[in-house]
Order: sequence, then structure tokens, then C-alpha cells
Amino acid sequence: MSSHVLVIGASSVDIKAHALGVLGSGGAIRGQIRSSLGGVARNIAENLACLGVSTTLLSAVGADGAGKRLLAQSRESGIDTRHVLVTPDGRSGSYVVVFNESGSRYVSVDDMAIVERLSRRYINDRRRLFRDASMVVIDANLPQETLETVFRLAGHYNVPVCADPTSQSLASRLCPFLGNLFMVTPDLSEAEALLGQGPIVGRDDAIRAAKLLVARGIRIAVITLAEFGVCYATSNESGHVPALDIDIVDLTGAGDALTAAVIFGLLEEMPVGEAMRLGVAAAALTIQSRDTVYRELSLEKLYDQLVA
Repeated sequence: MSSHVLVIGASSVDIKAHALGVLGSGGAIRGQIRSSLGGVARNIAENLACLGVSTTLLSAVGADGAGKRLLAQSRESGIDTRHVLVTPDGRSGSYVVVFNESGSRYVSVDDMAIVERLSRRYINDRRRLFRDASMVVIDANLPQETLETVFRLAGHYNVPVCADPTSQSLASRLCPFLGNLFMVTPDLSEAEALLGQGPIVGRDDAIRAAKLLVARGIRIAVITLAEFGVCYATSNESGHVPALDIDIVDLTGAGDALTAAVIFGLLEEMPVGEAMRLGVAAAALTIQSRDTVYRELSLEKLYDQLVA
């Protein structure tokens, strides 16, 4: 892994509220509120950096306290942030999520308008980063014309592109580029949006959906099933890796950790199934932490988690 992984997309501050009572009454509910740093692309970049991967982040933050915090922690984690766009008139991204008393997500709101600043020109001006990359990783917060530029440059330099669809509402932005993707990592609702078909229910349906994504040109399709693990498919194999039996503290960021660990495994030329097992272990470590990224992530801890 002599060259870097280029990660492009959102950075944000995550505000997480865990209700200690029943939601929906309209009144104030006692709970616990904390913040941590997030953004799908930034999360993936931090997880990769924790695993020792040389990682460069293209993102946008405001010249505000949140932006300074995002840049400081990202640099501290080992991410190359020299090309992150800092906009004096911009507001750093934020994500607010409320969990109900059982720990499931009740409602969430995101403000990622600043990602619109990652323009076609901004990407073109950093084309040499594509030339020197071993892989490009994107989230679907990127504007459509920016996605077009990313895929054009990646194709020009023959660099594989992995994508996290980010949300059901954003996943369709990737539909024009399915045939250009090396890997995609949707959850069930995002996979439904990518395929434009009916509901995907259960493990067998998810494996079939992964195979359909491969039939549309994706090399590796990974569909996450939350507490039921992950299903995957390539042109040569498909399978299911069950989730590990652990106590859940916070689900935020688990999919981003899984994506990063799978990418790490593939860069290390591991078999696809082994890379998936690493991804499941990374997700398990993350959901045992109150932070969106488990900052003590390492290959040793991944294997310790697998044998625990």
C-alpha cells in the first residue's frame, strides 16, 4: 500500500441524543446527549488511518469551531487534511440523531449543505491525487456534477472507486455510475434505492440483491443487515457473515467502519470473505463505543474481536 487512498465527501459534528423515556408525547424527555465527530467520508478516512492506511481526505468545513475541531482530530488520527476546503462563509456539517429508549434510531436530521462546495473545479484542481491513489472512496453527499468528475478522473487513471450510498434518499445519485464502481456498501433501504425494485427482506433476499448489483457492473456488492451481519457477492462467490454477539452502545458509524475494514482487507489482497469478516469485526468494535469512530481501532483489535 505505497500509494494513498483518496476519500471524498462529508465531514460533520454528530449530536446524539439517547432518550431515557418514551418518545412521541411532544414534551421534553430526559436523556443523555453527547457529540462526536462524523461525516461518512471522514469516518471512513479515520478508520482507514487507524489501520495504518495512508489516507487523503477531500472534504469541506467552515472556518468555525466545528471545522477547527474536525480538522484537528482528523490530522491527529493520521489523515492528510491539507486539501480539505475551509470556507470562511460556510457552516460546518452537522448530524443530529435521536435514539429511543431501546437504542434504535427514532429520527435524524443532517445539514451537509457545505458539501456542495466540493465542485467540479475543486476536484479537477486536485487531479494528481487521483493519479497517485490506490483507491478512491466516496459518499453520496457529493453533488451530481462532482460525482461525474470523480468517476471521469478515476477512469482516466484506472483507479477503482468504492462508494457508500450514505442514505436511502441519496443512494440514487450513484445509479448512473453503477457500472463504474469497484465496490458499493449499502444497507437494505439503500440497496432497494440502487436497484429500483421492491423490498429486500432477510438474508436470502439480500444475497440475491447483491448478485443483481454485481450483474449491473459492480465488482463487489456488500449489503449490511445491521444486527444480522452482512451479505456480499462478486462474480465468483457470494455469502453471509453473521454479526458478532456483543452489547450495543451506539450504532452510529458502524457501516463506515465496516466499509473501511473491508477496503483495508482488499488492499492487503485478502480473500473477499476474510475482508468481510474484518468489516464485521470493525462494526462490532464501533457499536461498543459512544464515539462515531472507535479511535483505538487496529488490526490486532480486529482479530481479537473475531476470536472473542
